[in-house]
Amino acid sequence: MILVFGSINIDLVFALPSLPRPGETVLGTGYRSVPGGKGANQAVAAARDGARVAMVGRVGRDTFGEMMRASLHEAGVGVTDVLGSDAPTGCAAVCVDTEGRNLIAVAGGANLMARASNIPEALLAPDTTVVLQMEVPVAEVQAAARRAKAKGARVILNLGPALKLPLETFRDVDVLVANEIEATTLLAAEPPLLAQRLAEALKTTVIVTLGERGAMAAGPSGRWTIGALPIKPLDTTAAGDQFTGVLAAALDRGLSLPEALRRASVAAGLACLFPGAQPSLQHSAAIEARLNELAPAVAN
Repeated sequence: MILVFGSINIDLVFALPSLPRPGETVLGTGYRSVPGGKGANQAVAAARDGARVAMVGRVGRDTFGEMMRASLHEAGVGVTDVLGSDAPTGCAAVCVDTEGRNLIAVAGGANLMARASNIPEALLAPDTTVVLQMEVPVAEVQAAARRAKAKGARVILNLGPALKLPLETFRDVDVLVANEIEATTLLAAEPPLLAQRLAEALKTTVIVTLGERGAMAAGPSGRWTIGALPIKPLDTTAAGDQFTGVLAAALDRGLSLPEALRRASVAAGLACLFPGAQPSLQHSAAIEARLNELAPAVAN
């Protein structure tokens, strides 16, 4: 099974002709409220790809919190350990331009109350894949990784948003997923060598996502590159979360890393064809239908 410990947000999505620059106001025609948060997104992505998923996190005792619990439950995610908080439910302002690019500001709210101690002991086992991100307190992410690793669980950390972490944190991480910008906060290197250099430095498997250029991976079992679906993106907001959630689901059910990379890359591309965060996350049937359109990962 998959256990996701992380953020749960409501997203306010603004469609704009261009992304605002510092000091600039850009007028749009409207906005939508949609379920989001990196943790919740990754939980939904994994569940829609067929995994059994439980979510651990915090929401406010407010309307947004009720919406998020209902949304997760509807997606097939267990919400028993999504606890209430006096702080408001986390909220993200997502600006999307006509090219599908985004600019996101996040208010943590109840996510800042998330605690690793709230993860039930019974859910941590060698057959559990624990998925973590960086939108809850760093100390709690570290504590969750330690607890999971001590129980023999697989630990996947998505380094988003980019924050510097002490290297000892990564001793408890089996797979690190980061985009190019996030990866360079840990180690400055050119893209062709970035995953390899990080894997060597952190002594773990590292996957660096490269947007329309696909992704690269390196670790004890080898090095690979994977391409991306040739698409015209509408909204890239949750593409990285779709990648991480589907990667976790694929590894959890026993696929090899190269096979998981291919599936995750196809899923991420498909997410870019639809607006919003969780509404864009694809089911397993849609991923399967497009899987043969992307060549397998290449060892290098």
